[in-house]
Amino acid sequence: MSQERVNPPELAKPSGFSHAVVTTGSRVVHLAGQTALDADGKVVGGDVVGQFRQALGNLLVALRAAGGSADQLASLTVYLTDIDDYKRRAKEIGVVWRELVGGSYPAMAAVGVSRLWDREAVVELQGVAVLP
Repeated sequence: MSQERVNPPELAKPSGFSHAVVTTGSRVVHLAGQTALDADGKVVGGDVVGQFRQALGNLLVALRAAGGSADQLASLTVYLTDIDDYKRRAKEIGVVWRELVGGSYPAMAAVGVSRLWDREAVVELQGVAVLP
């Protein structure tokens, strides 16, 4: 399995994402949207940074259970109820990303939504990973 991050010089330099990811592999894992639910099904984490940490942790638990690892994430969609708050806290969120995932960035998109399934949730992460 291989992943090649593609960031063409004709596009703005990406920060915290890759413009494209080319993968080869034998297994594709589609990861369901994860919010900041704890094992008891309660939203935890408080603000967007804390909820991002919990949601990303949940996504990585599901990925590991499927036999994958964080560096195999090829695509990630971040659903947000307040994009401006996410942008203001981007440096803190970047610290969480590097702590849990490292310096590898999948192709990513952030999408503003009016609300998520759990009213208390402010962020949800959905991803795709390619495994050997």
